[in-house]
Amino acid sequence: MQWWNNFVSWLTAASNQSMVFSAVVLIVSIVVASVLAALISRGAIKRLLAQNDRALKAAVIGTLVDAATEASVWNSLTPQEQVMADRAVGQADVQLRLLPIKGSGVAANWAAHQLAELKRTSATFGYQLEPALLEFRDRLVEWQEKPGRTRKIFQSDLDRWKVSKNSTEKNLLAEQDAWTAQQHHDQFDAAPAAPVPHQYASGTASASTETQRLLDDVQALEVRPTPLQS
Repeated sequence: MQWWNNFVSWLTAASNQSMVFSAVVLIVSIVVASVLAALISRGAIKRLLAQNDRALKAAVIGTLVDAATEASVWNSLTPQEQVMADRAVGQADVQLRLLPIKGSGVAANWAAHQLAELKRTSATFGYQLEPALLEFRDRLVEWQEKPGRTRKIFQSDLDRWKVSKNSTEKNLLAEQDAWTAQQHHDQFDAAPAAPVPHQYASGTASASTETQRLLDDVQALEVRPTPLQS
């Protein structure tokens, strides 16, 4: 206890008050500066994460809107373009479900249903789908801004679609989609082959004529009689 008594005596000594005061001010300044730096860093990190989330959400929504545009003209795309469009939709669907937003899975299910409807409508009717595209875009943008309220609307739409379509109608729609896809592939498979250029055709004909002439000469040499020796 002697060292503690000595420390208290030194701390309370009048000659050391200025030094103690300076030390206390220094410690308090360091603590306050550390707290301010932590708050500033936390705010900067939160803003950076929020900016990154907005950029990611904008990219996903942009991909889905582009996919909806292609789905509206689905029947006019080639099979290769349809495969590439489906791959882009699949990647966007995964990214949408992984977004740190409440109800991202519900939004992904809603978007998948709407894209399927756009494909079916394009393949069967083919009328102007610009209002449907605009609604699709606006609903996704609204969900990104107000996910809580829009999620309920998406869920109500999904429930309504689920109730309105029974198993028989689903089978009919599946058969219709399969038939439309088969007709589309047959249309591109039955495309006429490219004509052979004239120069290649004439060259082939000339080569065939020359070959036949050589064969005739060889046959004539084989049947020529051998001269009699004296």
